[in-house]
Amino acid sequence: MLFLNVILTNKGESSCNSRLCKQEQDAYDTKVAAAEFYRINRVPEHIERALNELFLHQPADLHGYLADFFTNLSTPPRINRLKGREVFDTRGQLSMEVEVFCIVRNMEKSMCSAAVSSLFGQKEASQDRKERAAHVMTALQWVNEPLNSMLQGQNPCDQSEVDQALSNFFMARYLEEKEIRDRQKEESPCEPAVVPPPETPTKTKGKKPADKGKKNNTPEKPLPPAEPPEPVLPGSMAIGSVSLAVARTGAQSQGIPLYKYIASLKARETPAQFHIPIPMVTLLSCGKASPGKLSLLEEVILIPKAGQRVKQIITMTLELQKEMMRIINTSTKAGVIQSILHDSGAPAVNFERPEQPMDLITEACANLGLALGTEIHLAVNCAACKLMDYSKGKYEISTGVLKSPDELVGVYQSLSKRYPALVAFINPFRTEDKEEWEKLSDLIGDTCALLLDLTNESKAPPPPGVSGRILKHVHETTVSDLICIASERQGSVMGTTYNEPSTNESLSDIAVGLGLDYVKLGGLSGAERMTKYNRLVCIEEELDQQGILVTKEKHSPPLFAGKQPKESTAAGRALSEEA
Repeated sequence: MLFLNVILTNKGESSCNSRLCKQEQDAYDTKVAAAEFYRINRVPEHIERALNELFLHQPADLHGYLADFFTNLSTPPRINRLKGREVFDTRGQLSMEVEVFCIVRNMEKSMCSAAVSSLFGQKEASQDRKERAAHVMTALQWVNEPLNSMLQGQNPCDQSEVDQALSNFFMARYLEEKEIRDRQKEESPCEPAVVPPPETPTKTKGKKPADKGKKNNTPEKPLPPAEPPEPVLPGSMAIGSVSLAVARTGAQSQGIPLYKYIASLKARETPAQFHIPIPMVTLLSCGKASPGKLSLLEEVILIPKAGQRVKQIITMTLELQKEMMRIINTSTKAGVIQSILHDSGAPAVNFERPEQPMDLITEACANLGLALGTEIHLAVNCAACKLMDYSKGKYEISTGVLKSPDELVGVYQSLSKRYPALVAFINPFRTEDKEEWEKLSDLIGDTCALLLDLTNESKAPPPPGVSGRILKHVHETTVSDLICIASERQGSVMGTTYNEPSTNESLSDIAVGLGLDYVKLGGLSGAERMTKYNRLVCIEEELDQQGILVTKEKHSPPLFAGKQPKESTAAGRALSEEA
């Protein structure tokens, strides 16, 4: 019995020693594995460097210093998921917004959100609401499913790679939709195709025009048929929104403003100097939505003298608008009765003739001592495509006043000659009226620029005589697309739409980052516009404080022609003034 107890005791001690040896071995193996893990990842080296620099600088916030040190060593963010949500734009219409979530220091973090406009042309309100809802639902499905999976794990700083993937996805959907439409046409050959507005019949000799009582012995040439607009693919707003959201995420992850980030994408490195685009501010609206008879001047736009600060431009414009409203309120002239606020953010005034708003601005400038044609120039957005009466083949520039495209050339030439401060016409004709574009350019092109708004651009080449373009960030346009357009096409202006999806100020950053000379932000009212103007002010002050702000000394009366304006730094201007 004693012998058995001794054996059991020895066995127990042996088992205990075995377990102890195994635990020690496991602990030793863990230490070896940890040491190897730390060595491979250079942890001791980083800790030693952190402690050395901590002792060298001896900051007040020790742990904050260490946190910043190791944050700089952390893995770059990676896109973890996208989230699309319904929002409403500034007109109360359904739109969408994209939010980007990234893995940052092993945790998911919401980085940025963005949205772009989507326009569907002129349609009935009920039809527009239904189509918009379908577009938004498709866009949300794209973002939350295929695009979410496609971009998961992507570096948000690889903008060109992200945009290429987005463009490829869009093109695949576009070709699928085109194939479906083509198949439907083949299966239903008897169904009438969607045709543009009817052509105007050729006027017979001696027939009275609608707007004149005199006989015209020359037959009017047929009106070129309207080119069918490029169809907007449902869901396309998802592409532009995701692209912008990723760009904002990339800028945030690098700790730089969006305008510097976009500039570095365009130039492959951050430029040493920046300039602020000259704001083109909408003063008045006398378009179809205005209370008066005049429809020709959708926007009358102020172009300030080059070299002024944005804050000065805003103050001057507000004073000018105040003086115009005072004149209107005290005027007894016929046709000046009331004003409302237009979607562009400017007063929509009651006028009958295109000369009246120009005369109003001339009078207000004289009262304030502003030299029109020197301190201030003007541009007008005619939005002529909205004015065409296809049943008569003429533009209805005012209630009951119809002008053929050729007659409208004379109207613009007269305005240009009477008001030398007028230096640009935006969309003076439909793009189909190519002869009139070219004719007007030949007549006034030396002193007046003809600009084309690209909001609903077709695949057809632009009409002759176009000297500049207004870019809009809409639909499937990516940030890389904007960079490409701005690089290839000189004389581009960045512009807003009337139905901005949010109060996002990104448009101002984009215009600065692209290095554009002009930006068209609308009137000085409404949060969606003033946010962008305030962002321009902020960028300008920031660049000035950093000593990298370059100011354009002048611009030629034709906005995008003639000699290139000189550039000088603030220091250079100060030296020249002292001399």
